[in-house]
Amino acid sequence: MANAGEMVKQASESMAAAGCETPEADAKVLVAKALTMSVDDLELDGSTPISPQVREEIERLVSRRSEREPLEYILGYTRFRKIEIAVDDRVLIPRRETELLVAVGVELPKNARIHEVGTGSGAIALALLDERADLRVTASDLSEEAAEAARENAARLGMPLEVTVAGGIPDHVDQVDLLIANLPYITEGTIGERSPEIRREPKIAVQGDSGDDGLGVIRGLISETPSGWRMALEHDTHHGPALRELLHEAETRTDYRGDERVTVGLAP
Repeated sequence: MANAGEMVKQASESMAAAGCETPEADAKVLVAKALTMSVDDLELDGSTPISPQVREEIERLVSRRSEREPLEYILGYTRFRKIEIAVDDRVLIPRRETELLVAVGVELPKNARIHEVGTGSGAIALALLDERADLRVTASDLSEEAAEAARENAARLGMPLEVTVAGGIPDHVDQVDLLIANLPYITEGTIGERSPEIRREPKIAVQGDSGDDGLGVIRGLISETPSGWRMALEHDTHHGPALRELLHEAETRTDYRGDERVTVGLAP
């Protein structure tokens, strides 16, 4: 009977052969999941015996990952800021760089009003409510499936988040202190530069109608936003100059890697 350490080694080799970027780390996570134990406990003692049933489960999980299914979908969750968000193929996987949008929101004065367009899993809106319970936060998404996923996350976390199905700004949102959005900005020309996993995420959330320059959806939201509303928009690393032209009094903030990622400014 194999032990956990041996299974980690075998799983790591399989995922490395498939081109996964972090095969050893992924292997530990998947073996720990099959054993219903933490990665820390797994690393403390790799001699845990693996039953035939657990081995079969590990092989099933590793097969999914080797086919480049995102690890977050296999696990069913991801960490975002201070909360755990459930994710599946209805929604885009929240990235660490997107946490910068939350950082912008938590700077607002007490009882500020925020609406998030394109909420997906609800990660941004729920992180804002988690860190600033005084904020009045609502959210919307074009996808009914994504909106339902956001509602499920809100219910699981016990947070009062109203989620509307709408393209752009819902009719009932008539005034906010900040409009937040992480809209599609990947183009057909640039998606090939990303890891294959991104093609397993909803195309409407990854690319949408972003156009040749990746700004199609973002321009659309800016054009429908009432003049003078403050906006915080995530974008690709080369979009900063264009966003600073599209918005008034704009500033671009860099993410944890030093890349231009979020531009904050006023709708023209």
